[in-house]
Amino acid sequence: MTEIRYLQGDATSPQAKGVKVIAHVCNDLGGWGKGFVLAISRRWPEPEAAYRAWHRDRARNDFGLGSIQLVQVTPYVWVANMVAQRGVKPSRKGPPVRYEALDKCLAALAPEVTSLKASVHMPRIGCGLAGGKWERVEPLIESNLTAHDIAVTVYDT
Repeated sequence: MTEIRYLQGDATSPQAKGVKVIAHVCNDLGGWGKGFVLAISRRWPEPEAAYRAWHRDRARNDFGLGSIQLVQVTPYVWVANMVAQRGVKPSRKGPPVRYEALDKCLAALAPEVTSLKASVHMPRIGCGLAGGKWERVEPLIESNLTAHDIAVTVYDT
């Protein structure tokens, strides 16, 4: 089992060799316009375009809580759009992040990352606008990724 590596820096500029997957949380409304997604869109247009098309055609695909979409942005960098946020505002059920959906997303991400022989890079997913708590997110990353010897780097700005 590997440990999560924590670095100061920008998750859209992963500090590693080889293939890298940048993982982040998206909402289930098709909205893309606040938080970490803005940093992604400043670097690459493809993840936003792919996410919007995925949402628009959701009647014919797997778009929904717990689903992931991998988008290649350079020969060695992929972005994982992970739908793990219900709406954009807190509800009676708590913050928008849905830990069960995040767990499902990370479980689906693991074989994809393994197949790519990639490392995973992310901000503190689900803990910004999604309102989650890192003490609940970190164990999900450990059980789904680092427990399977997938290298994970978390970036703090």
